[in-house]
Amino acid sequence: MKDFDFIIIGGGVVGSAIARELSRYDVSIAVLEKNLDVVDETSGRNSGVIHGGFAYDTGSLKAKLCVEGNRMMDELSSELGVPFKRTGKVLVGNTDEDMKSLERTMEQGKRNGARGLEMIDGKKLHELVPAVLGNFALLSSTSGIIDPFILTIHLAENAVLNGAEYFLGYEVKSIEKKDGIHLIHTANGSFRSRWIINSAGLGALKISEMLGITGYKVIGSKGNYLVLDKTMGKLLPMPVYPVPSNTYMGIHVTPTVDGNVTVGPDASNTLDFSYYGVPSDKIALLDNSAGNLWPHIRRKNLIRTFSGILPKLVDENGVIQDFRIEIVDSIDPKAVNLIGIESPGLTASVPIARYVISLIAEREGLDKKSSFCPQHPYPVRFSELSDEERNGLIRKDPRYGRIICSCEKVSEMEIRNALHNPLGVRTMTGIKYRTRAMMGGCQSGFCQMKIERIMEEEGCKDITYMYPGSWVVDGKVRNDG
Repeated sequence: MKDFDFIIIGGGVVGSAIARELSRYDVSIAVLEKNLDVVDETSGRNSGVIHGGFAYDTGSLKAKLCVEGNRMMDELSSELGVPFKRTGKVLVGNTDEDMKSLERTMEQGKRNGARGLEMIDGKKLHELVPAVLGNFALLSSTSGIIDPFILTIHLAENAVLNGAEYFLGYEVKSIEKKDGIHLIHTANGSFRSRWIINSAGLGALKISEMLGITGYKVIGSKGNYLVLDKTMGKLLPMPVYPVPSNTYMGIHVTPTVDGNVTVGPDASNTLDFSYYGVPSDKIALLDNSAGNLWPHIRRKNLIRTFSGILPKLVDENGVIQDFRIEIVDSIDPKAVNLIGIESPGLTASVPIARYVISLIAEREGLDKKSSFCPQHPYPVRFSELSDEERNGLIRKDPRYGRIICSCEKVSEMEIRNALHNPLGVRTMTGIKYRTRAMMGGCQSGFCQMKIERIMEEEGCKDITYMYPGSWVVDGKVRNDG
């Protein structure tokens, strides 16, 4: 049984941000993640938008921490080597009622401290986004787009490089408390810790109840997405949103940092936190709804679908609540409980982490360590290099010159480097999210078998696609006799 000062349950973007921020201090840290990677749930299933902070109730943690996260994103992405573009974002309107709604949204944003908000007319709107359908818009010039996979992965890897330990595939089954120490039992072993931080996302309610903190209700909000190929990215310079409602930003179109376009999400309540299928009727809904904003959505450009689920804290009337980040001293003075961490959790991840640490620091001293290094190198992307840089890498190792994923121009050496990541992730999707192999137009049709061969050569056995038991090959594929 291993002992730690802090155990974080959940290794998504918020849990990994907490691990990284805690690794600035002279403490021992473990992260228990039930999945085989840190981006298999909500943290990797979203629009990848860095929000401005105007859409949340004034005075809420969502508003405060979102604004803080937006302001620090240039520095954070530079430190961590994360692709980020401050593109701006427009919320497009057509009617007098739309104008009133956008003006209210802008005033709320200003009260929240959001910067770069202005109402623009149709001429300015079409200069910014020529193909958009709309008469005016609210422009948020500080909004942007980021790679949510790399942000989460690099937060986690930087935490590991600064001393944190990650345990992937360790689902928490029960928690006891004896003599002020937490005993945490997982499917793969048990741990002891002075502190527990519940950052389990979709599983946070279950962990909260294990800690004895009850009375909350969390529902899932499932959103479906379409992904369009890179020919479409050239036509969309920034995210385009409809006029938002009180609880939902609406189906929007968003460029990605890699040049694709995502369409969505829609939103429907669910209590099933594990089903990510996208029904065919949802594809038509997304196509039609987003087409009223941006008319370039074509089925021939659709390369895949995906979905994500947000954990929404609601009251007895079903009204969505603010983030709940708390220490309930009367129940457990050394447990930090995070419930309902949904959007804008990606944008607010590091401010959330710092808020958690401020709660801990009110109760015990934390000594900073001089060895903390905030830097994480930008991943080698062979496709982004100049010919001179490519030739230099090939001279050092010819495997950089062997292209495995033709769609995304990913080299053999990038695949091998990704297999030796600091977290020890060795799933197919782990390679996908770290290199972009299998993310192109063929969606792994031509490169997956090559990647499997490389994984075998690197010592991977029983290769899984994403989740435990999701074997890529289950049994013999040919008879050698």
